Amino acid sequence: MALPLFRRKDEAASAPGRIGIIDIGSNSIRLVVYDAPTRTPVILFNEKVMAGLGKGLTKDGALAEEGMARGLVALARFATLARQMQVATLRTVATAAVRDARNGAAFLQQIAALGLDVELLSGDAEATMAGMGVLAGIPGADGIVGDLGGGSLELIRVRDGAVHQKLSLPLGVLRLGAIRAQGRGVLDRTVASGLEAAGWTDLPLGLPLYLVGGSWRALARLDMYLEDWPLPIIHHYRMPADRAARLVRVLAQIDKKRLREVVGLSTSRMPTLPDAAALLSVVVRQLQSSSLIASAYGLREGLLHAALSEAQRREDPLVTAAREEGIRQGRFPEHGDLLDRWIAPLFPQEGAEDARIRHAACLLADVGWRAHPEFRAERGLETALHGNWVGIDARGRALMARALYTSFGGTLPVPLLDHLFTPEDKAMADRWGLAMRLGQRLSGGVAGPLQGSALDLTADAVRLTLPADCGDLAGETVERRLKSLATALGRKPVLAVG
Repeated sequence: MALPLFRRKDEAASAPGRIGIIDIGSNSIRLVVYDAPTRTPVILFNEKVMAGLGKGLTKDGALAEEGMARGLVALARFATLARQMQVATLRTVATAAVRDARNGAAFLQQIAALGLDVELLSGDAEATMAGMGVLAGIPGADGIVGDLGGGSLELIRVRDGAVHQKLSLPLGVLRLGAIRAQGRGVLDRTVASGLEAAGWTDLPLGLPLYLVGGSWRALARLDMYLEDWPLPIIHHYRMPADRAARLVRVLAQIDKKRLREVVGLSTSRMPTLPDAAALLSVVVRQLQSSSLIASAYGLREGLLHAALSEAQRREDPLVTAAREEGIRQGRFPEHGDLLDRWIAPLFPQEGAEDARIRHAACLLADVGWRAHPEFRAERGLETALHGNWVGIDARGRALMARALYTSFGGTLPVPLLDHLFTPEDKAMADRWGLAMRLGQRLSGGVAGPLQGSALDLTADAVRLTLPADCGDLAGETVERRLKSLATALGRKPVLAVG
């Protein structure tokens, strides 16, 4: 059956409206629908079916009959859902299992009968898209991306915003059991020979390893549980490299009942975790990885990212998303960027990373105004801490959250944040929040008062200068907030008119 609303991949960059991606993996088949082709697309729908297509590859080199049957049922549903959702651009991609199976071509013909045009990704293309996905979510990524699927492991060198060396190895979680069953050390030798054959032994050692794929993300969730990590967000969760070996030991002893306590850990992933941990430990040893960083973005996000223009790809995903959220929830859409420029002279010594986090906080400075007055501070904290942001780690979220909490008048301790940043970070975020609070009160949230006034930092004072025709804005509340800000900066307040 024809699907007239669906467009081919070469039209994806210009097609307006919703975008859908069907990802036919070795272990799972998933449909994700996004709102539009933007730098930070919003997910409108996400559904996964654990079809297990690749389970038979190690036995007879063929896709499992049961898996194909389950997969076709899921794909028929996904095709209909996409049509009902009026998806303008639908991309259906298949990866290692379909690529390697002797009956893969026959399965693709069955999928085509559903009206889906499937792109069979090569190992090189699969690796490239996984690397692009990590760069979309962590723009400054500099290291090795490891994307573990059911049928293959992709390793990708990323740096300077680009994908470099790529390697695809037949080491998916559905194949690891058979390899490990051959004896102790076989997996180590298999990985080492694969790296050597591809010339990867010449790459620099000691780089971070970015974890992509459901099984490795599940290991990160298990580590969060073991560490009692207070923030339930997988993206940009960082672990020391030696945690890989610890996870191997834990999974050899932990019972299923305790595993079920891990928030966000799918029961369908549990059987593959020991093999996934064993491979991770081997890769870490071979690459001498310096740390492990989980990425919520992978192949699907890489497909979206690759379809954007070069200018769109260069946009900061955090700042872009914060600006869009500020427009949706705020009162005056131009206010956030103005507020950031207005308070920036108070923080001349801050590095670029802290400055961009402060900018994002300013873009969200209005998000609490639609909440009940007693809960505006909590709304600001919640938006920053648990929002669907990328391009930011746990410390950055805590800084934004504390700044917004303070800017909306929050004064109580927030113990959760103290686990995510240092006392010096807290003091810096409070200064941001107090500066934002002053700007909000002075201007009422509109542009004019910020454009006509200025904040300056001197050796002993914080000076607020108002033009003569805006002198009436210097009321009691403004003077009080200026004093609070100056005190936090260890200076005296000075208000000048004219």
